[in-house]
Amino acid sequence: MLKIVITGPESTGKTALARSLATHFRAPFVPEFARSYLEEHGPSYVEKDLLTIAQGQVVAEERVVKGLPPLVVCDTDLLTIRIWSEEKYGRCHPWIVQQTEQRPYDLWLLCKPDLPWAPDPLRENPDDRDRLFELYADRMDELGKPFMMISGEGPLRTSLAIGLVEGLVAEGE
Repeated sequence: MLKIVITGPESTGKTALARSLATHFRAPFVPEFARSYLEEHGPSYVEKDLLTIAQGQVVAEERVVKGLPPLVVCDTDLLTIRIWSEEKYGRCHPWIVQQTEQRPYDLWLLCKPDLPWAPDPLRENPDDRDRLFELYADRMDELGKPFMMISGEGPLRTSLAIGLVEGLVAEGE
């Protein structure tokens, strides 16, 4: 089984890209749990909510993985929650940190903030996406995660991502 994560700062086309990849490869899609959690509970949150969100993300992913599909596309992982926590609170729950170090994925696609900002009541950082993008890249380097950067708009971005995933699939055959 190959697990692909779409990640990066807010408003970089992650969900659209994850859905496109899942459709293209006829693969299950693991949605971002934080979005449904915040839609249900409201956009205000406290630090302890991040652990609940992280655990919900893992449960959603495990539910999909249990079916043993050949490919799974995840719209985020716990690294996003770790960065979110460290940025907002200056620390992160140890369980989340441990999970970011140990949960296995085959490839992270890091979306560049080269798309226009799309306002959304659940988003917080319209002016800080470039710095956050570099933070994601640095953190994945530190953790030794296999990642590729994705840029461009619409079909170009999707085509690049499809090519990268196809290469990974071909390696696994």
